[in-house]
Amino acid sequence: MTAPPGLHEVQLRFRIRASADAAWAALHSPAVLAALYAPVLVVEPLTHADEESLLHSAVRLRLFGVVPVGTQLIGAYDETREHRGETVRILRDSGIPLTGPLASLDVWDHRMAVSPLPDGRTLWRDRLVFGGPGSALLLPVLWAAWQWRGWRIRRLARGWDRAAARSDDGPTGADLAPVSRRRGLRRAPRAWRGGSAPRTPRA
Repeated sequence: MTAPPGLHEVQLRFRIRASADAAWAALHSPAVLAALYAPVLVVEPLTHADEESLLHSAVRLRLFGVVPVGTQLIGAYDETREHRGETVRILRDSGIPLTGPLASLDVWDHRMAVSPLPDGRTLWRDRLVFGGPGSALLLPVLWAAWQWRGWRIRRLARGWDRAAARSDDGPTGADLAPVSRRRGLRRAPRAWRGGSAPRTPRA
């Protein structure tokens, strides 16, 4: 699948050492979201009106936890699709950068998909389609950020099954992303769960 004309994309596809259920739980964990970019970028939630469902949440990004680099709206919801006889669970974020270097973008469509593999591992697919003034200049920056993101996902995923096994109610954010306890990282909200209605990117 390629991006529509005028848009750009970065895409990852790899296997992780975790079950699909554990990976799906991690996708909805704000602690994992913060840990993916730490310590280079620190993610700080700006809205706490409804901690039980952060479907539309604004976050602030700080370089090394000090230098502000912008804010972004997260508009996430869940999808389930059948593909060649397998069930694929998708978390789709169609929020948009609000301020900072990425604010020139007017299309932001980020899809994260997990599906089980026969050996107990999970196939992880991560695709960002974006567009707007200056998007061609941002392509190498976002490509590099997605390589870091993929590396972090593979490292963090090694502990997701153990975290799930330790808790009858499912793994906590601290279990899924223990790196979030390190000095300099901000505490994330208790839960980030998908909803049922998408947010359309800015026209």
